[in-house]
Formats: sequence, C-alpha cells, structure tokens
Amino acid sequence: MQKDNHQKLGSLLELFMTDEEAPGMPFYLPKGMAIRNELERFWREEHEISGYEEIKTPLLMKQQIWERSGHWQHYHENMYFAEVDEQRYALKPMNCPGAIKIFNHKLRSYKELPIRFAELGLVHRHERSGSLNGLLRVRSFTQDDAHLFVREDQIEDEIRKVLKMIDIFYKRFGFDYKIELSTRPDEYMGSLESWNDAETALKNVLHQNDVPFALNEGDGAFYGPKIDFHILDNHGRSWQCGTVQLDFQMGEVFNCQYMGNDQKMHRPIIIHRAIYGSLERFLGILVEHYDGAFPSWLAPVQVKVLNVADAHLPYAKYIYDLLKKNGIRAEFDNRSEKMGLKIREASLLKVPYMLIIGDQEQSSGKLTIRMRGEQKQDLLEIDQFIKLVKNAGNWR
Repeated sequence: MQKDNHQKLGSLLELFMTDEEAPGMPFYLPKGMAIRNELERFWREEHEISGYEEIKTPLLMKQQIWERSGHWQHYHENMYFAEVDEQRYALKPMNCPGAIKIFNHKLRSYKELPIRFAELGLVHRHERSGSLNGLLRVRSFTQDDAHLFVREDQIEDEIRKVLKMIDIFYKRFGFDYKIELSTRPDEYMGSLESWNDAETALKNVLHQNDVPFALNEGDGAFYGPKIDFHILDNHGRSWQCGTVQLDFQMGEVFNCQYMGNDQKMHRPIIIHRAIYGSLERFLGILVEHYDGAFPSWLAPVQVKVLNVADAHLPYAKYIYDLLKKNGIRAEFDNRSEKMGLKIREASLLKVPYMLIIGDQEQSSGKLTIRMRGEQKQDLLEIDQFIKLVKNAGNWR
C-alpha cells in the first residue's frame, strides 16, 4: 500500500501550509504548532538535564561578521542580504557567529568550561525553487543548534556525552540510525595539523565507544570534520539529521579566549551540534515515519470527545473542559451527527483516544474509551483516563 507523503498528510491533519507569497517558508497551522511545541518542550527538558544554557541570537547581522567567519567565502550564494542605514546586512544562514559573540562578551575562566550554549535559531538559506518540498526542503527553518566551548582535554568526553544525548533523542521517536564520519574537504580553513587532531579526536570517541561508522572522505564542513547521523524511518528510508562538528578554526578567527589555571590566555575548541537538524524537516520526517498517527504524547489532538445525542452535551462539555484544565489537547465534536460518522472522521484524523459520552457514561461517571486502530472499547474512571494520557509523555 502506497503511504501518503508528508504534504498530503500535513494538509489532511491541518499541520502546515505553504503559499506562493513565501516560497520555501512554511506556515504552521495550530495543530502543527502543537506538535512543534512538544518537540521544543522535550528538547528544552533534555538540554536542561544535560547542563546546557539556552540563548537567542539576532536574525540579521552585518555582512562583515559573515566575511570574518568564512561563510561569505564559502556560502554567500545561499545567503539573503539587506541594506540598513547604508550598510550591508545578511540574514543568518547559521547560528555559530552569534553564539561565539555571546561567549566573547566577557572574560571566561578555565573553571567555567565546558560552556554549552543551545539555541532554537531561525536561519535562512536560498534553495532553488524547483527543489522546495513542503517541510523537507525549505528556505526558512529552525535549527536546534548547540555550541560547546571546551578545553582540549575535554573534547572527547564532551563528544561522548553528545553521542549519548543524540541516542536518547532518536530512541524517543523509535528511530534506528547509522553514523558517518566526514573528513577534511578540498576547501578548508586552518592548518592541516589542526584538522588531523580534530579527525583523530572524533575517531577515538567512536572507536572507544564501539560505535560502528562509515567514512565519508572529504565531506566535512569547511571549518572542521563532523559526525553525521542518518536516522531510519518505519519505511526503511534514511534521513541525515543530527551532526557533531569539531572546530579548531572559529575560536581562532573570532579570537575566543579563556584564562587558564596558569594565568595565561588560551583558545577554546568549539563543538557545533544539532540533533533534530531542523524542526521543519524533522517534523516532515515524523509525519511520514508515523504515517500521521503520532504517539499520544506528540499528537496534535490527543482526545476527541463525542456526545451520542444532544441530551449528553452538558456532561460531554464538562469532560472536555476537565481534559483541557489538565493540559490535555482535546477537541469536542458536538455536532448533531450519527456516532458512526463522528468515529469515522476522528479515525481519519488519527486521534489516539475517542471518548464516547452517552446515557451510561452520564449516569455512571465513567468514560467509554475507544483507542486508535482498535474496535474494542474500555471503561475507565475519569481520573484514570487523565492519568493514562498524561503519563504517555513520561518516559524516563
């Protein structure tokens, strides 16, 4: 059976839309935003546990910072520009320079390192119009970026922690994954020695942790080698999402420094890291991975409340309000339609739980629950059901 693609499902489930007035720049509809919020909530919780601090950097910065970072030389054809007060500015295609600016805004001590900055940063990159594809290939997207400023003796331990964190994320969504190590490209910044050191550090971590990987010669970023993560969805397709890049160059370019325990200034190493890759693309992948049938913790509508007849409207409304007060994403189908039609439509929208409210439920104070994909119906106390739905998101 041919599965629906993410654009078709995105339209059916009212997750997102595109418009010719903003090609490659998706519009999130309320239900799509509900999923995005859950992705961000999970992201923030895990980063707080792992010792990251969240930052936010400007969308628009002067062209000179991109010249300094090397993006102008290596990436300017994919960038958007504007003129403000007779000066050239660029919409950021990456978040790195902003994070570096925050590191540099005060004197740092070796005792502070590692410093882990995380950012859900909106970036813009010019893609050819013919390559645009819903959420999977866009011009405006949010990277779940992180920049770790570390001492040389901390490199391997920090990368090991990043690998563990990425594994936690992908297991949460049921993804298996494969790893590639990408080495020095033909055009690169910095010395051959620093590149060799960076590549050796990445190989050491992978070997010491018995992580199998493929070698992708010459496909590193212009400022450092990288480990790329290719997740495998339920249809056996591979998607490149996460990346860990080891950078000996940007600290030099931006004169990043910290005071060592020898009272001398030292240069930090920067680890660039993303897990989702981009929220837009990851959401598009999830739509196809789950065929629109999201797990209940992630579903845009977790519960559909269905009243059998108009006489049951007040009680059904009471149940609906109770669910909303408990933070459950619920909808109330109060139309005067046959129950078969209501159930069929909720099934097409892949809602995890349907609550049938009729005479029995109204008199007993219990709920009849129909779960997605099942014909049988269960009877539960209201408190039991609320706990069931809320605990779906508690996985640790």
